[in-house]
Amino acid sequence: YLPVGVMKNNLINIESNSDIPKYKQIIQSIYFAIENRQLSLGDRIPSINGIAQEFNLSRDTVLTAFNELRARGIIASSPGKGYYVNSTEVEREQKIFLLFDELNAFKEKLYNAFTDAVQHKASVDTYFHYFNKRVFKNLILENLTKYTTFVIMPVFFQDIRPIINQIGQANIYLLDQLNPEIGNDYPAIYQNFQKDMLEALESGLDRLQKYHPLVMVYPGGKEPRGMLEGFLQFCNQYNREHEVIHTLENREIKKGELYIVPNDLDLVTLVKESKRKHLELGKDLGIISYNDTPLKEVVADGITTISTDFEAMGKTLARMVLNKQKGHLENPASLIIRKSI
Repeated sequence: YLPVGVMKNNLINIESNSDIPKYKQIIQSIYFAIENRQLSLGDRIPSINGIAQEFNLSRDTVLTAFNELRARGIIASSPGKGYYVNSTEVEREQKIFLLFDELNAFKEKLYNAFTDAVQHKASVDTYFHYFNKRVFKNLILENLTKYTTFVIMPVFFQDIRPIINQIGQANIYLLDQLNPEIGNDYPAIYQNFQKDMLEALESGLDRLQKYHPLVMVYPGGKEPRGMLEGFLQFCNQYNREHEVIHTLENREIKKGELYIVPNDLDLVTLVKESKRKHLELGKDLGIISYNDTPLKEVVADGITTISTDFEAMGKTLARMVLNKQKGHLENPASLIIRKSI
């Protein structure tokens, strides 16, 4: 038989509040340790009694896990020497749980790029929480044992650490926004909305000089607060007259103004109002929309946008997931100038 190597401790992770059965958590821990090279061929693993005592488990619970691992050929035992790693061939099918906030034209680019890149290498099931925390929680808890990887858009939800902790040792990736509560704990590819807004407006500074005031329509809610903070930072830094409004309802659109609109419904309102008042976009009235789509290239002869590259984000996410890559990556945005400014 294989020579028994060194004894490895601190390999088992048991979440007492998790819905995953304890014996499955033991199996997941051994798989995770092998996949991440914490365990090598021949390394000894903690004993049944040792694990049972450390985590206050019944001996039968640990034995169930060890019997399943032994049946799969992953571990073996020898008299007087205990259990050891018998095989490191634990490559499991990648099953990816992809949780979006919502699907729209620009995130469809992200989705298509991601699924195209992981095709034939992993299976992907996609869910949507629509900015509803209860739906977010239920979708995760109902699928805890079904996936090897969880990709999550956590948006602005509060008190979600207990939910995320339930996932256990599956690979977790954060997408699009960093939630302050858990943002530093997991790999992520995200937008830095404050930085992106500031740098995009700076890149168009010359074109913005003719507009007074700069008006941001910020409904709040699902729009990232970083957008607003970046806008205010730009206006204060460059001493620009500005306003922040929550809605265009009852707003009189005036010549010389420039509007920044994260919401596409507000974009439609502004385009219609500019036509009704015979205000030429890019001359009498300025509009900057957030998140680029093919339609914005042609609407009103072209709408200027601030947008990240969602296709690049999807490809980068796929690379991170398939390679188990760690760290935080910013997906940069840019100002795409068209006729509307």
